[in-house]
Amino acid sequence: MQMESLLHFANFSTLCVCMVLKFPQIFVLMRAKAAGGVSFNSLLLELVGYIVFVTYQMYYDYPPPTYLEYPILIAQDVVLLILVLRYSGKLRYSFIYAIVFIGGWRILTVEKWIIDLAMSLCTFISAGSKFAQLQCLWKSKDAGQVSALSWGMATYTCMARIYTTTVTTGDTQVLVRFIAMTLLNLWVLLTVIYYQRRSSASAKKDD
Repeated sequence: MQMESLLHFANFSTLCVCMVLKFPQIFVLMRAKAAGGVSFNSLLLELVGYIVFVTYQMYYDYPPPTYLEYPILIAQDVVLLILVLRYSGKLRYSFIYAIVFIGGWRILTVEKWIIDLAMSLCTFISAGSKFAQLQCLWKSKDAGQVSALSWGMATYTCMARIYTTTVTTGDTQVLVRFIAMTLLNLWVLLTVIYYQRRSSASAKKDD
């Protein structure tokens, strides 16, 4: 009974957090009207990872509570991509990206081997998105437009999903993905905090 209650809490809290997970980052970009420090490639890869993951879960009829947050995250990532394109002066390319993503999504379920192969690569795709964000931060040495709160919430949701996956499906591929994403999200979070604190310290010295 206690395990069932904990499972319900993990599922419910993950869903609630994911409903607003990208909001802090969206608000930061809208307020700054700039996308400095936010990696467009990271968002693209993250969106691909989300699409593959939710399609895999639906294809194999996994319990909806274990992936219900992903359509919400996909919608929020789309908003972020549009904002980054807009503030980078590349909004005209949004229609091309939309066609590619929709077409790719349809192809995933044409054959079983395609979705299985995509899922086997999903961890590497999602990991690539985190490394792309880290590379962007290392290069710019500026986390001014990156939301630490969003990355903190992402870390929590992946930790919660390690538990829910363990006690429900036990899918090794999914479990490995969430463990890797927890560690990488935490790495990005600590990097963002480091650069934000360094910027604050530099600002105080200038004053």
